[in-house]
Amino acid sequence: MVAALVAAVCFGVASVLQAKGARAAEPGSGSGVDTRLLARALAQRVYIAGLGLDAVGFAMELVALRALPIYAVGAALAASLAVTAVAASRLLRVTLQRVEWGAVGTVCGGLALLGLASGGEGHGHGTSALRWAALLAAGGVLLVGLAAGRLPGRARAAVLGLGAGLGFGVVEVSVRIIDSVTSPALYALLLGGGSAFLLLTSALSKGSVTTATAGMVIGETIGPALVGVLALDDRTRPGWAPVAVVGFVLAVVGALVLARFGEGGADGPPGPDGATAGSPVTSGR
Repeated sequence: MVAALVAAVCFGVASVLQAKGARAAEPGSGSGVDTRLLARALAQRVYIAGLGLDAVGFAMELVALRALPIYAVGAALAASLAVTAVAASRLLRVTLQRVEWGAVGTVCGGLALLGLASGGEGHGHGTSALRWAALLAAGGVLLVGLAAGRLPGRARAAVLGLGAGLGFGVVEVSVRIIDSVTSPALYALLLGGGSAFLLLTSALSKGSVTTATAGMVIGETIGPALVGVLALDDRTRPGWAPVAVVGFVLAVVGALVLARFGEGGADGPPGPDGATAGSPVTSGR
């Protein structure tokens, strides 16, 4: 569980650093899969520093996924929003309301319960069909991005955020089922992660941070957790399943309450182009 928590801290702080840098980047093309926007964000030094933390977080995520059930790792990664919220309150001078401090405590309590209840990594390694399904799902994430880029306002942000969450979920599952360098799961990991990054970048360039991040949290936690339990034999300690369920729900609900901190800052009033004033434009994952 330690590796998952370290990953959450890295991702949470990275979001704030990338938010500071990305706010200076010019808008991209407005597409749901917008490489131009990402390229402009990469020109910011603070954003690069955030990417460095992302790399460390991703390495810790890989370690955690090889030792813990997917449901525990997914909940811990969603809980990085609690880290982001606290960091944003210090570095970006964002005010946390009482309910949000309560959500931070709820996330921490949920993770504590998960830590107590989680068993080891499941012994299932997935079937060939599951590996190909992961690759197809990763390709589907790109198609979601291309289609959602034409949607208006909140619908665009919600669908792109959900698509990004599904892409990150593909990464979580793929890590567990890679069996060789030619495995479809390896390409699913690369395609799913890259696609998710692009979609979340686009979602946050013109839309609500809260809406996009809530969609991402749902996409990257629920589906992968079910795959882990149903296909990869993820289990809890004997007799601790109800505790694990409660912990998972608390961590995810707390993260959803903190969704406005998904990229290091709160939503502001809509700007003239429909974007959210003060919201960052790219991902901290």
